[in-house]
Amino acid sequence: MKRWLIYQKERFPLLAHGPLIAAFSACAVAFSSLLRGAPAPGWQSYLTAFGVCLLMFLQLRIADEFKDADEDARWRPYRPVPRGLVKLSELRVMFIIAAVIQIGLVLAHDIRLLLVLAVAWTYLTLMSVEFFCRSWLKARPVVYLLTHMGIMPLVDFFGTACEWLPRGSSTPSGLGWFLAASFFNGIVIEICRKLRQPGDEEEGVETYSRLWGKSGGAASWLAALLATLGCAGMAASRIGFAGPLMLGLGTILAIVILLLPRYIYGQLPGKRIESITGLWTLTLYLLLGIVPLCLRG
Repeated sequence: MKRWLIYQKERFPLLAHGPLIAAFSACAVAFSSLLRGAPAPGWQSYLTAFGVCLLMFLQLRIADEFKDADEDARWRPYRPVPRGLVKLSELRVMFIIAAVIQIGLVLAHDIRLLLVLAVAWTYLTLMSVEFFCRSWLKARPVVYLLTHMGIMPLVDFFGTACEWLPRGSSTPSGLGWFLAASFFNGIVIEICRKLRQPGDEEEGVETYSRLWGKSGGAASWLAALLATLGCAGMAASRIGFAGPLMLGLGTILAIVILLLPRYIYGQLPGKRIESITGLWTLTLYLLLGIVPLCLRG
């Protein structure tokens, strides 16, 4: 058990990921309800969305362990798999157990959700084999980023389906802007993870700060933030909450704009950008679903 606690701390820290995934999944359920003007969702919708989403992100992590096994063995021997803390065969079993739990949660809520889950699983499978064109994608980092972030709106769509599908409704009108915000916020998270100072770069690790330089990486991150803000604002306008959302995210964006020069000139570590992104993401999902639903009473 101890080695699995070490593994989760290093590769899937629940204390860091848990609250964000809880906000992510709860927002999907709440936004769907608000969009349809439906009664407040029941606890089972939230539980199913959170459980399946949490395990889906764990499965994404496990898929990465398989996908990057050779590179990790060569360039990152300190990671759990190459150093022998856990085996790929054990992670395969964990992946299957997670899938069984997901199916159990879905069956307990509404069997029709299995189809939505299957779509997300299919995309995850394609990601794990790099869409059968690993070398081509690796040579095109922007295409690689965009294709791999396609999983985000699919997982978010499942979260919304936990509310509208069991209630016999069709896909709510206006959901597209919400899913687009999720897509671009996935890009925000992915870019921020790979923005580093020169002293923190690792040989064999492809980061955006190395690919595009610190200025280019920072500009790409800022562009993703702006795209997220625009899509989230449009989504919030559909539930009458655009003003508070724009104020909340706009304040964080203003702080980002003030801090980015410090990163570019080497005064702000990449880890600080990850912290800002965590705050941005939590604020996004609180203001796009949870807070307006609570205020609605």
